[in-house]
Amino acid sequence: MAFLEIDEVHKAYGEHEVLKGVTLNVERHEVVCLIGASGSGKSTLLRCVNALEEISSGEIRIEGDTVTGAGVDLNALRRDVGIVFQSYNLFPHMTVLENIMLAPTRVGGVKKAAALERAERLLESVGMQDKAKSYPDMLSGGQQQRVAIVRALAMQPRVMLLDEITAALDPELVGDVLEIVRELAHGGLTMLLATHEMGFAKEVASQVCFLDDGSILERGTAQQIFEDPKEERTQQFLSRVVKSGRL
Repeated sequence: MAFLEIDEVHKAYGEHEVLKGVTLNVERHEVVCLIGASGSGKSTLLRCVNALEEISSGEIRIEGDTVTGAGVDLNALRRDVGIVFQSYNLFPHMTVLENIMLAPTRVGGVKKAAALERAERLLESVGMQDKAKSYPDMLSGGQQQRVAIVRALAMQPRVMLLDEITAALDPELVGDVLEIVRELAHGGLTMLLATHEMGFAKEVASQVCFLDDGSILERGTAQQIFEDPKEERTQQFLSRVVKSGRL
């Protein structure tokens, strides 16, 4: 039994099927990177794992417990499964500290003093302690994304989902955000991430899945997928990535 099991998951919007029977196992402490063209289903899959999207059929399990379908405790699920998006989604009327403390105190039942201590410790870990009392519009995009990651970590999730978290950033800010993810990977946090940063995926991923038209067309180690892909469609995609200078 894998830590996170995605079993024959389908997702359709009316007649349009976005996920076509995706099956994927993620072991504890594994970093699994989802790659593929825009529209291949990567973001939808992440949103299904976090129950932001209701699946059409199939099942998702964490440590054997089903987290899809009727009767699922969504608050409990979202304590276990954190998600960070490419748009930072910080509350503009709250300070950095208030943004980070909100979910642990409101949803997690953490006492304010403990939530404050945890938030300050996390901010220090990403070099943002001096921005604790700033508001989001006072921060750069890279700083806002670091806060968004810290906000998700404040719930102490067992799984972290990262959805193209550098896509909206200026190129010079990408490195700072990826460094945080690199440290989380080295620290053993289980992660499932959709990314266009191929060099980064090659470096940190224990497993890479190439999605095409709603299905996982090919999966393997980072070395196998990037250096010896078997499927013609994977080869086409990666050759374009190489030509664009992204690998």
